[in-house]
This record gives sequence, structure tokens and C-alpha cells, in this order.
Amino acid sequence: MKFIKAALTILTLILTTLWGVCAVYFGDSFTGITQVSMSILFGLLGLATLISLGLPRWRKHFLLGYSISFVIILTWWLGINPSNHRKWQTDANKLAYATFAVDTVTVHNIRNFDYRSELDYQPAYYTKTFDLNKLQGIDLFSIYWMGPAIAHTIISFDFGGNDHLAVSIEARKEQGEGYSTIKGFFRQYELVYFVADERDVIRLRTNYRHHPLEQAYLYRLQGPIENGRRLFLEYMSKINGLNQKPEFYNTLLDNCTTAIWLRTLTNQEHLPFSWKILLSGYLPEYLYESQRLDTRIPFPELQQQAHINNLAQAADQSPDFSKRIRAEKLINRETQ
Repeated sequence: MKFIKAALTILTLILTTLWGVCAVYFGDSFTGITQVSMSILFGLLGLATLISLGLPRWRKHFLLGYSISFVIILTWWLGINPSNHRKWQTDANKLAYATFAVDTVTVHNIRNFDYRSELDYQPAYYTKTFDLNKLQGIDLFSIYWMGPAIAHTIISFDFGGNDHLAVSIEARKEQGEGYSTIKGFFRQYELVYFVADERDVIRLRTNYRHHPLEQAYLYRLQGPIENGRRLFLEYMSKINGLNQKPEFYNTLLDNCTTAIWLRTLTNQEHLPFSWKILLSGYLPEYLYESQRLDTRIPFPELQQQAHINNLAQAADQSPDFSKRIRAEKLINRETQ
């Protein structure tokens, strides 16, 4: 028991020290000399406290001092508040919002940038009204860039014809700020739901991002259309909520995939939580196993059919981009 207690104490000290160092270092979207110095001092205090565990005379004093310091850091960190008022990158400058009528939803600030390269683009937005009675289905895009376990997921609502509204849940970045998985744990990014034309948010990833290359897969979800309408309204409600009360993005708990699962809780038939949601690259496989994708063919064959990079690159600036990236899939569905 003494050994277990000592091991747990050491592990707790190591983990809380690492967390405290990162929390202080990253701070509130800014890392200055003061924060770097404070993070180093807290790291040294954690190391000294770890060493003091072998010195009975000093152990209690160091543990007390360390505990007080950690509580101060935790209290300060919990007091960091999200904001919609920062100097945002151009692509994250405008937030979408929705207004509701009886059977229609008007979505404002739908992003539709014209890209010349990943970082060279002409900003453009539009407003469009969607008839809930015309919702035909929901598609899932899974986009890979670092192996099979991690993917960025995007939901797209199909209102027929070329009317597809994509929603990409991401970290909202400030000017000059890059994305860091580690920073995403420490209240560094606000959460944003980018509502966009597929010619923007999908084409950006298939046609213009090359470092690294991104591979996109398109799956049609299976389920009652009533669930799709509720999910769409849930998304729009959340988007409006973030306009009024911003929230922090979290790499693990509130990201592009876990947030999708949270939104599906509006339907009673939602999927149980799974580790394949955390490791988002395996989400399509989980959906297949749960009968939420087309199961008439084996999953590897379905995944091969779902790959759309070549179709997206051929469609590029075509106004019927959404139709063209689905053309072969519609044929496959009809022939199966």
C-alpha cells in the first residue's frame, strides 16, 4: 500500500506539473516573457517537490507550497473566458447565424471563398433560405492527413439539387496563429462552426492544401429524415448560441467529431459513445458497424468508393461542384 501511495503521488506530481507549466506558458492566447518565466519557476517547484518526497524533513513543506501554487494556477486558468472579439484570421472573421420561420431557416454569412491557393483567397459570403421539407439527407466528409486514426469530419446537409450546406467545427484562430493539438487543451482557441458552401470548405482541402496532402471521403448517412431535420435545427441553434456566448475549443472533448456526436443527442436513436469517436479516423467504420452507412458492400469497398479527391479536383471551380463530387456515387447506389 505504501508503494502504491508513493507511486500515485509521484504520478500526480508529474502530471499536474506538466499541466501547470503548459497552462501558464500558453496563458490567455499570448505567451510573453513573464509567462515563460512563471512556467519555468512552476516546473522547478514541481521538480523540487518530487525530490522532497525522499526527504521526510522537507516533504510536507514542499507539498504544501506546491499545492497552494497549483490551486492558484488552476483558479486563474478557470477564470480565462472565451471571446468573440479578437483579431481573427480573415477566414474566421465572420460568424454564421440563422433566423427561423415556420418551415424554413435562413442562414446568414455562409462562407464561399474563391481560392487561388490555401492562403490566397477572395472572401465572399452569402445568405440562403432552406426549406426543412426539402431536406433529403446528410453526408459525412472524413478528411485524412496524418494516418488512419485521425480525421477532420464535416457534416453536410443535402437540400436537393446543388443545395448542400456544410458545417465544419474547428478551432477559431487569431491573426498569425497556427493550430497546435497541445494548445487545444489549454483554452487557446474559441470554438467555431464554419457554415460554408462545399465549394469552399471541401475544395480547400482537396484542391489547395498540399503540405500535407489531404484525402477526403464522402459518405451518405442512413436514418430517418425526421432525425436529420432535428439535427439541422440543433446545429443552427448551437451556431446562434456561440454568437451570443462563445465557448472554448478542446482537442479531446469539444472538437470536430465529439461536437458532432453531442449534437446528435437531440435524437433518441443516437449512437452510443465509442473510442472510435475520439480516434475520429475510425468514425466511418463505427458508423458502418452501427448500420448508419450503406452496408450492402464490404466497408473497404465502400471506403474506396467514398474517396473524392479526383472528382473534386476535376470539378474545381464548377458551380455544380457538389453534384459532380457525388455523380459516381449516385450511379453506384442505383446499380447496387
